[in-house]
Amino acid sequence: MSQPKTFAIRTFGCQMNEHDSERLAGLLMSNGLVPAESDADADVVVFNTCTIRENADLKLYSALGHLKAEKERRPGMQIAVGGCMAQKDRGSILERADWVDVVFGTYNLAQAPALLRRAAVEGPIVDVWDAPDHAAAVDMAPALYAVRELPWAAWMTIQTGCDNTCAYCIVPSVRGEEISRPFDDLLREAELLAAAGVTEITVLGQNVNSYGRDITKRRPLFADLLRALGDIDGIERLRFTSPHPKDLREETIAAMAETAAVCNQLHLPLQSGSDRVLTGMRRGYTAERYMERLASARALVPDLAVTTDLIVGFPGETDAEFDETLAVVAEADFDSAYTFIFSPREGTRAALMTDEFIDDAVVKERFARLKDVLDRSALRKHEARVGRREEVLVEGPSRRNDQAISGRTRQGKLVHFPVTGTPVRPGALVEVDITHGAPYHLLGELVSVLREPKHKRRIPVVAS
Repeated sequence: MSQPKTFAIRTFGCQMNEHDSERLAGLLMSNGLVPAESDADADVVVFNTCTIRENADLKLYSALGHLKAEKERRPGMQIAVGGCMAQKDRGSILERADWVDVVFGTYNLAQAPALLRRAAVEGPIVDVWDAPDHAAAVDMAPALYAVRELPWAAWMTIQTGCDNTCAYCIVPSVRGEEISRPFDDLLREAELLAAAGVTEITVLGQNVNSYGRDITKRRPLFADLLRALGDIDGIERLRFTSPHPKDLREETIAAMAETAAVCNQLHLPLQSGSDRVLTGMRRGYTAERYMERLASARALVPDLAVTTDLIVGFPGETDAEFDETLAVVAEADFDSAYTFIFSPREGTRAALMTDEFIDDAVVKERFARLKDVLDRSALRKHEARVGRREEVLVEGPSRRNDQAISGRTRQGKLVHFPVTGTPVRPGALVEVDITHGAPYHLLGELVSVLREPKHKRRIPVVAS
């Protein structure tokens, strides 16, 4: 009996890409493939790509270059490139790397196993759809096959695409218009996840606030969805990312406050504190309006942790406008932030603003100043938690200290703590007393185990 083929998936990009890779792994396993012990041994290597940052191209072609010799040594090996960069650059990938076997896009991820089978017979295939198939976009079957890195925690995509027109963002071009998955399908998926022992779900969408607007044609259903998911037995923690500030409604904030499972954590991308820059970015809100929404959330949701996204060096940003951003960031007092240097992406409005691009040295100096403000805020927030007793969901061994384990609080904060005696298994819920706060993590001491892990071992179903 021949051995099954092995596969490896290399993922670039955001949580949406990570979840797509989980779905892809499940699809490959359902088609008889098994995970490889290492990428170097894999019969099939799939690159799930991102195109948000400029260096994403460099990372992909560098990785493909390293595999060229291996492909020559093992002609039966297959290489596939999918995801956002494949959607955008479909025609040029084989021109630059003719040893690639399959190129597929964001809209036809579920076809990847079939395309690999075809390519083994027909040779290289480029199959990138120009628009999403509505039935495929709302189909939850690939999500149910997903092979998750953490069996007690799951991402759940509630919508695909984006209807916003942010000047710097390529996502609408590579992910298409917003399409919401049916409400009842999402509840059914969450019930199946809970039955398998998943206790934490992170809801994903390019703009989760607008979920369901295309279904009802009236109003978003996101607040209703949060409440319904929170009622599912076994789901202890609900998170979501990312909401758009212009669409963060009072009903969503109320649902956060009134639904016990929803964690007291809000990721609310600011991008800039300058109204002129925000207008240039086409964000649809002012700094004042952002701060009003933030104040409303903090007023209703006790002990709310707030994180954000910020772009430094958007075309035309002046020193004074960057100072406005620093002022808003200091006032907002964020727990942490994802900070980015502006990167022009072909096909976006901002990429055409070449006459207003800012010198690299200026951008780097601004970036360092922003980091200083954010680090001070993060440290202050974490030091304020010293002496508190936190509920922590255990993730596994600490990467900082092999004598400790790590987990996350309901606020999403990373905690490292030593364990002596009986091991504490990943997926367990514990109590930890916080003893030290640093800008990017907390330290603590284990108090008690509140419950053991609930998850079960997943048995892959092989398609006939």
